[in-house]
Amino acid sequence: MATDPRRLAFLLAVHRSGGVLAAADLLHVTPSAVSQQIARLEAEEGFPVLDRGPRGVSLTPAGRVLADAAERIEAELLEAHQEIANLGEGVSGTVTIGAFQSAIRSVVAPLLGPFAENYPGVTLDVREHEPADAIRMLRAGDLDVVLLERDVEVDSPAPRGAHDIPLLDEPWLLVVPSALPRPERLDDLRDMPWIGAVQNTAADRALRRLGRTLGTTLSVRHAYFDFDTALALVDAGQGIAMLPALAVRRSEAPEGAEVVAMPGLGTRRIVVRHRSTRHEPGPAVRAVVDTMVEVARDLELT
Repeated sequence: MATDPRRLAFLLAVHRSGGVLAAADLLHVTPSAVSQQIARLEAEEGFPVLDRGPRGVSLTPAGRVLADAAERIEAELLEAHQEIANLGEGVSGTVTIGAFQSAIRSVVAPLLGPFAENYPGVTLDVREHEPADAIRMLRAGDLDVVLLERDVEVDSPAPRGAHDIPLLDEPWLLVVPSALPRPERLDDLRDMPWIGAVQNTAADRALRRLGRTLGTTLSVRHAYFDFDTALALVDAGQGIAMLPALAVRRSEAPEGAEVVAMPGLGTRRIVVRHRSTRHEPGPAVRAVVDTMVEVARDLELT
C-alpha cells in the first residue's frame, strides 16, 4: 500500500513537538486524530515509526527516513508557493506573436522596445504569417497572439475559445496611377481598371463590396498579398489599388501615382486575437495585448 503523503505532516509534527499531545495542539486537532494518522502510516509502511516510552516518543529508523522526506516535501511546497506568489508580482514567460506585414510594421515593431523595458521577464517572439495560417496556429497552440485584418463592413465575431480586441479602424484609400483620370466620386470608379488582391483577404472583400455598391463587376487584374506589390503594379500603370491608410503611410505612393481619399470606401479593421479559456490569457499575454492597444491608440493615420 502506498503511503498517503498527508500523514507525513502528522509524523513531522510529532517529531518537532516531542509528543502526540503537543502535535495535536500544533495541528489544532485532537490527540486521537494524531494517533490514528500515525497508526495508519505504520500500517501503510509495515514498520513502526515511533518508539513509545514512559518519557514520550521518539522516531524509529524508519520514522526518521519518513520525517526527512516530509521535511523535503515541505521545503519544495514552500518554494512552489513562493514561485506562484511571484507570478502576481512580476510577469514572465514567452509570448509568440503572429502577424502580417503592415501590422508588424505599424503595431508590433513599435511596441518591442517599450515592452522590453516594462516587462523584462517576458520574451516576445514575432512570426510573420498570413492571417489564415495564424488562426490555425493559434488554435493549435503554436502562437499565443495573432493580429488579423478584416473589411469592417463584413466583420465577424471570434470563434468559441478565442477573443478579439479591436486595435484600430483605418480608412481605405485609392492609389491612382497618373495615366488615369483622378476620380472625384464613387461612380467614377465603375469602369476603371483595378488591381486585385488575393482571395478572401480584407482588401479582396473590400473591393468586392465596392463592386456591389456600384452595382457592377469591377474589371480586376492580378492578385497581390503584400501592399508593396500593389504599389509596384500601380506604378507600372496596371490600374487602381484600394489600400488601407497604414500601407500608404508606411510605403509612400509611387512617384507616378496619387493617393485619393473618398467617402464611401469604408475601413479596414485590425484586431488582436488570443485564446480565451479558464486559464488563458495569462499575465504575459494580457500585458502584450494591453501594450498593443496603447500603441494602436497613438497611431496617426493621416
